[in-house]
Amino acid sequence: MKMPGGNMQNMMKQAQQMQAKLQEQIAQIRVEASAGGGMVSVKMDGHKHVLGVKIDPEVAGDVEMLQDMVTAAFNEAAKKVDDEAQGKMGGLLGGMGLPPGLF
Repeated sequence: MKMPGGNMQNMMKQAQQMQAKLQEQIAQIRVEASAGGGMVSVKMDGHKHVLGVKIDPEVAGDVEMLQDMVTAAFNEAAKKVDDEAQGKMGGLLGGMGLPPGLF
């Protein structure tokens, strides 16, 4: 006879393993986003840590435009990280046989 809590413990263990795997995959994400036709670009990892910023010297003189482009590039990079992380999460949860949108 099976114990009622045994299946739940297995599910919790599997969920913890999947969470750890997801965190590993998110840590490996690398994105790059640009603004101003490539005049400003930002590289970011899966934890939204900035890995690098590239600014074309042509825009360095116009501070307001530069600020706008840096802001746009950072926001786009953060959105790309979110999109990739969401895709990885969906792939893992799909493997569990859970309905989409549950988490």
